Amino acid sequence: MKTYAGIDLHSSNNYLGIVDDQDKRLFSRRLPNCIDTIVSALKPFRKTLTGIAVESTYNWYWLVDGLQDAGFKMHLTNPSAMQQYEGIKHTDDKWDSFWLAHMLRLGILPEGYIYPKRHRSIRDLLRRRMFFVQKRTSHIQSLQSMYTRHLGGKISSNEIKKLDPEHADKLFQDPYVALAVKNNIDAIGFLTTKIKNMETLILSKSKMKKPFQVLISTPGIGPILGLTIMLEVGEIKRFAAAGNYASYCRCVRSVKISNNKKKGQGNRKNGNKYLAWAYVEAAHLIIRYCPEANAFYQRKKAKTNGALATKALANKLARANFYMLRDQVAFKKEKLFP
Repeated sequence: MKTYAGIDLHSSNNYLGIVDDQDKRLFSRRLPNCIDTIVSALKPFRKTLTGIAVESTYNWYWLVDGLQDAGFKMHLTNPSAMQQYEGIKHTDDKWDSFWLAHMLRLGILPEGYIYPKRHRSIRDLLRRRMFFVQKRTSHIQSLQSMYTRHLGGKISSNEIKKLDPEHADKLFQDPYVALAVKNNIDAIGFLTTKIKNMETLILSKSKMKKPFQVLISTPGIGPILGLTIMLEVGEIKRFAAAGNYASYCRCVRSVKISNNKKKGQGNRKNGNKYLAWAYVEAAHLIIRYCPEANAFYQRKKAKTNGALATKALANKLARANFYMLRDQVAFKKEKLFP
């Protein structure tokens, strides 16, 4: 007899459900988030247990790592791809845990990628760096807005990064506006320092794997963006085709069209938001260094707008990087922009 387990995980507790190969319910219980307690509950089924399905929630690390260390085979499920029977009037944690076990038994469980534990911390630090970069950008844009509103001019982000808090009193006569600007400048300086500290540690402790070294031959993709892509992708072999990879990078439109009319849209958040950010950043940078990329961007922008043109360029870069990683070839602009 084979058994299958599903765990519906929450912030402080979880619900464990176990079924046999005839879908008979053998065990169901709500447990605290304690790895020893969960392992003890699974112990009587260790010899027959085929696998354990856990939803890819924000707090899955400790549970999947702990159960793998205990010798159990884990399956991380993709919640957005899970289909439930239509017409169900009531579901709860118990039902969800058995539904996970049921799909695992049938072999139709939509699985996610269990990222290797040894590389996860450096990847998460790069994600934190991205968060700080976005916060710094919001402060820069806020200061630019105040500059235009009060002085009627424009100031670049590079000029803003060179400002000291003392410059606020020289630029703005109103003491309240000057104080707001000082706070923006202080925040920008603080975030810049933290970003540089993280970059220094990341670059000193992490190196590009040989299969991913071809990435930095792409204009606009330097060491930080290259490491971000490498650590978010994990294994390029897990993507069947360039379209799958571009979709995972959120570089593909999520829209349903019939008879040239929009009939709806899919889940736009499907995929990896960090890779989406990385390729948009790469698209912004490549137009500075590659005339062919800039020409493509300008043509798209003339037909649509800047945002869609950037996304189209990001899509081309993602697809190009897929083939570069798969075939281990350097970037060739004549192939991407014939």
